[in-house]
Amino acid sequence: MPFKVNDIVVRKSHGFDLLFKVIDVIENRGTKHYLLHGLNMRIVADAPEDDLMLASLTRINEYDEPYQRKANYLIKKIAQSKDLKKSSMMRSNRSEPYGKPGTVLHIDGDEGYLNICLDAYKKANIEAHGEIVDEKEQPDKVVSLLSKYRPDILVLTGHDGVKNSRNYSDINNYRNSKYFVEAVKNARNYEPSLDDLVIFAGACQSNYEALISSGANYASSPERVLIHCLDPVLVCEKVAYSHINEIVKIEELIENTITGAPGIGGLQTMGKFRYGVPKAKF
Repeated sequence: MPFKVNDIVVRKSHGFDLLFKVIDVIENRGTKHYLLHGLNMRIVADAPEDDLMLASLTRINEYDEPYQRKANYLIKKIAQSKDLKKSSMMRSNRSEPYGKPGTVLHIDGDEGYLNICLDAYKKANIEAHGEIVDEKEQPDKVVSLLSKYRPDILVLTGHDGVKNSRNYSDINNYRNSKYFVEAVKNARNYEPSLDDLVIFAGACQSNYEALISSGANYASSPERVLIHCLDPVLVCEKVAYSHINEIVKIEELIENTITGAPGIGGLQTMGKFRYGVPKAKF
């Protein structure tokens, strides 16, 4: 059966393992292929028409529920952690403390995912600016956006995927990793210090080693697994709320993501949170 843009589908050849949204229809010599974006995971793929099946509402809800449950748990855990930190500071200071977490510039190739992430930043009380930029255009636009917003933390993400699982070292074997790499390099030319500008880069199955080598503090995906759309937000939250005089505890950062160590890794990095005393009365 023919499918149309925005249909939610599953792939028969992969055991109906992931939900995808159809984003484009490609016709070649009478054969239809469909370009697909992961519904929860930051992956891009393509498939012939006879490999696809419309996803039922029941399947969509069953697939989405465990990821939403873990995301909600982590966001709640973040809020509770902040309350505990504030209580501890109030016991050790005569005046009520306040603080300023790091700010974020989130550049995303997917508008839907960006909106989900911006909502999560808001819940975490992090000042975040979002820009929808196609992965191929991110290298050309990143510097002007950095100049515009001057963030503490930069996110470069969207969709990615491995074309051929037999060659993980070739950057051209990835759908968008080379664009993330070039964007990171351009950002590092703008700000060379890994502590002055903290960078998260990558999406599903991205070339982790290339991204870290190009200058990212954190990246996906060490084991070429899929990452959840909220993983970049959870990385940013840990950095934004870690003290500027402390190295972010990377094991805790990875533990607080949805994907964990197979999907997220990085380097020792200083936090971006600044405490202040006293809190203004007016």
